[in-house]
Amino acid sequence: MADKIYFTITGTGFFEGDEFFEKDMEVLLEKEPDNKYDHEAILVKMPGIGKVGHVANSCSTVIGESYSAGRIYDKIGDTAVGKVLYKMPRGILCELVKPVDEIKF
Repeated sequence: MADKIYFTITGTGFFEGDEFFEKDMEVLLEKEPDNKYDHEAILVKMPGIGKVGHVANSCSTVIGESYSAGRIYDKIGDTAVGKVLYKMPRGILCELVKPVDEIKF
């Protein structure tokens, strides 16, 4: 990937919270086409835990230079891998590191 793609994990409070997130942890992104609230929803999972949040998909939830779920939806396969960069009060800032179906959680 030539340019880095950043994304924000939101909605962690609906799952297991955000206390366990640490820098350099890998997360799995999984398209969620059957999501009744957002047809471009991307679920975020972690091994051993399962669902931990969603990729932010609105201007009020993305942090800094993050891409929204809608902007990365067509850049990845059904799954992709991200790496945690920063845990912030409004969400978890991550970088997309593997935009293809390489890892299964």
